Amino acid sequence: MKRIKVGIINVTGYTGMELARLLCRHPKVKLASVTGRSAIGNKLCQIFPHLSDIDLIVQPELEDVALAFSAMPHKASAEGVLEALERGIKVVDLSADFRLKEAAEYQLWYQASHPAPQLLAEAVYGLTELNRSQIASARLVANPGCYPTGAILALAPAVEGGIIAPDIIIDSKSGVSGAGRTLTLNTHFSEANENVSAYALDGHRHLPEIVQELQKLTPETLSITFLPHLVPMTRGILTSCYAQLLRGETSKEEVKQLYQEFYRDEPFVKVVDFPPGTKQTWGNNLCLIYATIDSRTGRLIVISCLDNLVKGGAGQAIQNMNLMLGFPETAGLEMPAVYP
Repeated sequence: MKRIKVGIINVTGYTGMELARLLCRHPKVKLASVTGRSAIGNKLCQIFPHLSDIDLIVQPELEDVALAFSAMPHKASAEGVLEALERGIKVVDLSADFRLKEAAEYQLWYQASHPAPQLLAEAVYGLTELNRSQIASARLVANPGCYPTGAILALAPAVEGGIIAPDIIIDSKSGVSGAGRTLTLNTHFSEANENVSAYALDGHRHLPEIVQELQKLTPETLSITFLPHLVPMTRGILTSCYAQLLRGETSKEEVKQLYQEFYRDEPFVKVVDFPPGTKQTWGNNLCLIYATIDSRTGRLIVISCLDNLVKGGAGQAIQNMNLMLGFPETAGLEMPAVYP
């Protein structure tokens, strides 16, 4: 069977190169074209030796493909997405440009006017577990942010099930790769190593995305506090969520059953029997979830773990691509974690 051609816009970022790594072994598609602003004219294998099996030259523009992944920064990504759609190319956008449904909300959080507001209503939020049918028929999918993926998956069963009060706290800890390859003071080795720090205390850009998607699951108005932290590791996000239970008699076993039923048929969300660690998701597309109750306070506690570059980025994007092109959802993504 002839494989379908796909391409990557901006292969030189962390999510771009992770897409290339996963796609080069995909049984149904062929990575046929890659672009990158800083590496035009260079062979991909010369830039990244671990991708030596991919015989491609980085081009200034995308060639003819059936589907493209845009791994450009926000605002710049929307411009490339618009051009690809005009050429009849389906797109999975890994930037934030099409995640929020309101242009004014985008301007508030990203301090820029939206380059293509006419596409916001059409774009489908690409959290496969919640929007599977819409993704399958979409031509534009907005891949979720890494933090929102872990947070929304951790909270969706409880919010939809109506078992918690609307006041929710989300505490997330991310590896340094989540900041991308652009150098900043906070991501220098000497600053990040042996150090844990909170940031964006006045509001992180991923907060409106979390609120937007969880709010769809309940008629109650949610009040969500989201606090991210940078921890000295390369990959991974551990998210801890806290909310007051509405029914004091709810048992730990009932919570576990709620979560197991919600994710019963999901190939990439596993409800586990003990608090997971980030290394248990290194390099694969799993989100591990542990839900329990603090019996002293009547609070729900949910822990989720994922690899921010895979389920929180490139893996989720390929999961969406599989649906958009009519492939098995798990195609190219069934690999175990690298542990320890």
